Amino acid sequence: MEGASNGGMLYHEVQESKLCAVHCVNTVLQGPFFSEFDLAALASDLDTKERQMMLRGTAASSSTGDFLSEESHNVSLGGDFSIQVLQKALEVWDLQVVPFDCTVAEPAQFDPELENAFICNLHDHWFCIRKVNGEWYNFDSLYAAPQHLSKFYLSAYLDSLKGSGWSIFLVRGNFPKECPIFSSEAPNGYGQWLSPEDAERITKLSNLTQARPQRNDMARRHSEQLLSLDETDMQTLSDMEDEDLKAAIAASLIDSSSAIASAEASNHETENKDGQEKTA
Repeated sequence: MEGASNGGMLYHEVQESKLCAVHCVNTVLQGPFFSEFDLAALASDLDTKERQMMLRGTAASSSTGDFLSEESHNVSLGGDFSIQVLQKALEVWDLQVVPFDCTVAEPAQFDPELENAFICNLHDHWFCIRKVNGEWYNFDSLYAAPQHLSKFYLSAYLDSLKGSGWSIFLVRGNFPKECPIFSSEAPNGYGQWLSPEDAERITKLSNLTQARPQRNDMARRHSEQLLSLDETDMQTLSDMEDEDLKAAIAASLIDSSSAIASAEASNHETENKDGQEKTA
């Protein structure tokens, strides 16, 4: 049986600036193989080749001029990269990127478990879903650690992403099996290797810490609402509370009166019974 890759460790990168495309490529490869400078160089090379192809065209239309005037069609000023850049980066490792909705990907549409990796994109965010050592994980860089996905949930999750407008791509080929691990943290400063147990523990802790601020935020908003009330509102609220209190006291008195009356009736009945017994 083939041993676990990277000694069973998971490689994850936490979001740094707008480098989610870098994080996506590296988590597909399960190691810090590319930097933002590497992807920028690939983007620049693509831009050059695309401009050369446009210049070879027979007639330079207005749209061609607009294309040539742009600084780059493969990397934005904010650091977002095109799918072509990610594709070129993965081709270095003999991996192919295939759109999920194309004919070649039909088997994966029915059974995504057959694949090894998916790339997901919406607007300017990229992340990867990857099978590592037989288990599926969501390596979204917005998460503190990779999140485990059951085989059943994988299909439902991909369908949910598609329904929300995400573009999904398959990654096929021979993935790298090993990446030298010298410490738990990668030299790029935002990557780390985690055991599946550590990843689960961090995910649970992260979920707890996210839930607490939400509760505190609700309490804070309630306090702010009270502080924003003017004197008239406060008096109205106070009157409402007084009315509620009066109603509660009245109900309590009614219950108490009924209980006392019931007790007195019971005592009176008992005394009459005792008197009858003595007479007899």
